[in-house]
Amino acid sequence: MQTYVYKSLRKENTYVYLRKRDDFAVMPEAVRAPLGDLVFVLEFALTEQRKLAQADPAVVRANLAAHGFHLQFPPTLLDPMVDG
Repeated sequence: MQTYVYKSLRKENTYVYLRKRDDFAVMPEAVRAPLGDLVFVLEFALTEQRKLAQADPAVVRANLAAHGFHLQFPPTLLDPMVDG
């Protein structure tokens, strides 16, 4: 699955992964607004073999498939997109 990553300029070390480039409409406004401006940083194929530095690729793929987006927060914060 092709994945597009954006960095939040308001929330340090916070990233948005999208299933479709620039498709911010998939994000609820209550989630999108606090992030401020988002800057495109990376495009890559998120395969089952792909490893990610600070996120579980299976969780990212699941969120992209179910919601069209995934939020990656700094490692010190709890990730609200993970059930648990």
